[in-house]
Amino acid sequence: MVILDNHLSTPGWCCSSSDGNGFFGDQYFDPNLWIKGLTKMATLFKGNPYVVGMSLRNELRGPKQNSADWYRYMQGGAEAVHRANPNVLVILSGLNYDKDFTFLRNKPVSLTFTGKLVFEMHWYGFSDGDAWKDGNPNEVCGTVVNNNMRMSGFLLDQGYPLFVSEFGIDLRGTNVNDNRYFNCFLAWAAEYDLDWALWTLVGSYYLREGVVGLNEYYGLLNWNWYELRNASFLQRISVIQSPLQGLKTRPHKIIFHPLTGLCIVRKSHLDPLKLGNCSESDHWYYTPQKILTMKGTYFCLQAEGLDLPVQTSVICPGFGTTWDLISDSKLHIAATLGYNNTVCLDVDSDNHIITTNCKCLSGDNTCDPASQDKRDAGISALRFVRELELGEDGEIDEDVIV
Repeated sequence: MVILDNHLSTPGWCCSSSDGNGFFGDQYFDPNLWIKGLTKMATLFKGNPYVVGMSLRNELRGPKQNSADWYRYMQGGAEAVHRANPNVLVILSGLNYDKDFTFLRNKPVSLTFTGKLVFEMHWYGFSDGDAWKDGNPNEVCGTVVNNNMRMSGFLLDQGYPLFVSEFGIDLRGTNVNDNRYFNCFLAWAAEYDLDWALWTLVGSYYLREGVVGLNEYYGLLNWNWYELRNASFLQRISVIQSPLQGLKTRPHKIIFHPLTGLCIVRKSHLDPLKLGNCSESDHWYYTPQKILTMKGTYFCLQAEGLDLPVQTSVICPGFGTTWDLISDSKLHIAATLGYNNTVCLDVDSDNHIITTNCKCLSGDNTCDPASQDKRDAGISALRFVRELELGEDGEIDEDVIV
């Protein structure tokens, strides 16, 4: 499927606040000509089942940006696309490089059509400068996610689809800022079951900014466009490639490990809990008493002690281990054993789920909570993800034993 994206009015590399393409009325951004272009493209692909959406403008930005002109022209562009092609999704970007929709809190868009409006946002590690590298990853994750929800994510609560139309990382794996950001991004995208588009597929460019054959280190493909640049990346994003939430109620949870893209699984009651494919994950309920119980069983998750494998037990109500999300990132699932002895779910060298000392919670900017390398005093962080299971008839499975 294809989404048409109006990126620039003049050919070139995007984007800067002074490139003349940033906002309505800029040197190269004539709103009337822009609407004519949207109309032409919507008409050209009308009836094509593979063109499913039109993104009206990429990364509005620059000194001229303001909400009054945003409403005037974005609503006008949306109506023009709808008149030309009533079957295509209409995708609206916000201000400040597709990050800011706060002006919609008090004044929603006013359009003649409903049911096909989508809002888009962008989020990269560099969107937050060097905060991920210079700060404690848990604290930065909590701060940035809260800010994203304040600026864009609130649209989900208003019932609108929110499309992360750009995200990506340096796939060489050497960029600390990107690596730390991506653990947080994956947990957030999985929790809210967001739709997304990855920057980028391409491995290199014929010509970019005057350089012939420039390597694209954010590219999924290698320079030759023939090999994967980083095979493990596909595993990491696999969990967000499938729907995690449905249209019904009564959700259960999976427990997701962003660093690997895997989830907690168990082959049988006699087997240890391990990381495995999220499609085979056990389904968990998190009770008001903060006990983790397995769907369809009497078993609950029990912490046995420091550096020991976790177990499943039938001794749950009143005796089961209570689990809390204790860090700003919500990536530490912790239990208290004895007097103030707090341990967190972790993964050992054999891929078994254990409990270890909780580390990297705050302050230290050298400690990465998603690292599995114990020499770096890292703790591999896990995250609850809400998921709905549908029965064969498309209805929620009501067989719940807690």
